Amino acid sequence: MTVGVDDKFDALLVLSFGGPEKPEDVRPFLENVTRGRGVPPERLDAVVEHYMHFGGVSPINALNRDLIERVRGELATAGLDLPIYFGNRNWHPMVEDTVAQMRDDGIRNAAVFATSAWGGYSGCRQYHEDIVRAREAVGDGAPTLTKLRQYYDHPLVIGAFADGIRAARAALPEATRDGARLVFTAHSVPIAADRNAGPPELGGNLYSRQVAEASRLVAGAVGVDDFDLVWQSRSGPPQVPWLDPDICDHLDVLSTNDVRAVIVCPVGFVSDHLEVVWDLDTEARDKAAELGMDFVRAATPGQDPRFAQLVPTLISERLAGEPPLRLGVEPLLGSTTNGVSCAVNCCAAVQRPKR
Repeated sequence: MTVGVDDKFDALLVLSFGGPEKPEDVRPFLENVTRGRGVPPERLDAVVEHYMHFGGVSPINALNRDLIERVRGELATAGLDLPIYFGNRNWHPMVEDTVAQMRDDGIRNAAVFATSAWGGYSGCRQYHEDIVRAREAVGDGAPTLTKLRQYYDHPLVIGAFADGIRAARAALPEATRDGARLVFTAHSVPIAADRNAGPPELGGNLYSRQVAEASRLVAGAVGVDDFDLVWQSRSGPPQVPWLDPDICDHLDVLSTNDVRAVIVCPVGFVSDHLEVVWDLDTEARDKAAELGMDFVRAATPGQDPRFAQLVPTLISERLAGEPPLRLGVEPLLGSTTNGVSCAVNCCAAVQRPKR
């Protein structure tokens, strides 16, 4: 279906987290990410080493550039004639610079696709704050920016994750394949931040509820009734409680229960960036090997053709005012213009502890 959008959206901004692309970028990038969060210096030192394990380069920018090229083709197929811009929160191309370029190019009204499927402060509201900050930095003439909705339970996303699990299961040795335990992981956040996720009238914990719902939907798509949901990649001070259990701790528990193989699905991540290739493909895989456990990690959806197809689907849905195409039942928010909060006190930031 062709949608006429010349008088509605005249561009698409892909808004992401950002990542270093050479060794000397790593420390400044991490300082940007953790500014004001009370992350101990020794934790930063450890993460620097993780990046150096991969030559000081995060995969995320390259993955996003590849996604943009594929989205460009999908937009054309959908009849959406939109130039695509790319901006990041924490590293170049910085969103402030990108929005300035959009203004200079005469862009007036752009859709924004954030590379996070979730609610919560880090998963959604912080992207609204990025939009506000960028427009304030640009000032007069800054384009109107409308963030597209959360998409954690979109059929295209669920289908891509499900196929990733099927392929992962097929890669296990036949001797352990049938008894393999399915384990979903997502990025941990402070428990207080999760409690604040979503509008208060919806009961909080929107992020962990959405992750649990996505896990249930993906497991159902592959015919699995019994599975685990665990967390990974915590980075805060040790005195602050975060969502747990951690994936590596959980592997210990599975081993004591005589589980001989695991299929790990990083349901909380849309692409294979550092927290996937280090925390899962390196640390969790090494832990499983230490325990004598077969380990296979399912693909994220970012490089699946369906993920690029998702973007014009969300744009067309927004333009037509259609009900969201989705499979889940948890609240679905995230789409506002110029960084306006979805609701009063929605996903409010948690006060960081002083160091």
